[in-house]
Amino acid sequence: MLRRHARRERDSDRWAGGGPVDLEQRRTRRAEQRLRQRRRRRLLAGGLLAAGLLVAAAVVLASSGGAAHKTRRQLATAPPAHARSKRAPRSPKARGGGVATGHPGSEPAPVLMYHVIAAPPAGAPFPGLYVPPAEFAEQMRALKRAGWVAVTPDELIAYWRRGVSLPPGKPIVLTFDNGYQSQFTQALPVLRRLGWVAEENIQLTGLPPSQGGLGTDEIRGLIAAGWELDTQGISHADLITLSPSELREQVAGARRTIQRRFHVPVNWFCYPSGHYDDTVVAEVRAAGYAGSTTVVPGWAHPHEDPYRMHRLRVLGGTSGAALLQLIADTSGDPPAPASYSGG
Repeated sequence: MLRRHARRERDSDRWAGGGPVDLEQRRTRRAEQRLRQRRRRRLLAGGLLAAGLLVAAAVVLASSGGAAHKTRRQLATAPPAHARSKRAPRSPKARGGGVATGHPGSEPAPVLMYHVIAAPPAGAPFPGLYVPPAEFAEQMRALKRAGWVAVTPDELIAYWRRGVSLPPGKPIVLTFDNGYQSQFTQALPVLRRLGWVAEENIQLTGLPPSQGGLGTDEIRGLIAAGWELDTQGISHADLITLSPSELREQVAGARRTIQRRFHVPVNWFCYPSGHYDDTVVAEVRAAGYAGSTTVVPGWAHPHEDPYRMHRLRVLGGTSGAALLQLIADTSGDPPAPASYSGG
């Protein structure tokens, strides 16, 4: 066979009529051509093999739900260590509520007020505002056993006005003032285990993280966990002492800034130190808030003024049983007064 192939090459050379040099050039070109053909065949075989491997890998990934791709994507988008407790918000519907009934609700709700979830340090000026973490957890368990379920102010007002259902249980609102870091590190894990949410009332010029205040990432973590973000204004100023322009900035300016910064509605205002009068209430209403909370003890009722909503301050040293008693004892308190300036 090799002899026939060589003879065909000689015949073709003879047919071309070339001399010795031309003959050698043609043989060289044919050898190079055969070499290129072999290379192309090897490349084609390698490409077919690679394509087969890719198809096989795709089949494996499809059968495993794309686990390898998902792992790479998760690693690329993994949150920083300080934010890994963030989760997607749990909607009222996911918690067993959020269904529009068309019948406005009439059930009242106590609104609890918390500040620092930590033991009071030596020399603290207001030690009663410190609730130790174990005590807070015990209070929440007591509420759960008694049939209470935590909802946000937005959920409560939707229930009262439009009949949007709440999660099963007796509604109670948990509010946290002043933006203390312990509200993220201590209160959030307890409430998350219960499937509960809360309201955070921040002031824009609050404590920096180095002094025990919430950082921006932690505020976003609370929002991601389903908490509602509302405000006490810019600097916790005594609103009843301000000029009209200062009052407007504290109330309306704070709302605009927080909406822009955190992309949340900010539908509720919390009066700093509980101080308010008709002028303050009118400014809060004009700024578009759905309501506001006081420090006047009692329950929140659907037929009372939403801009003078009662709250119950929870102090350190309150056991779960004592908290339940406080709630029961204040259920019949009268509506909040037209104004409040302390005392």
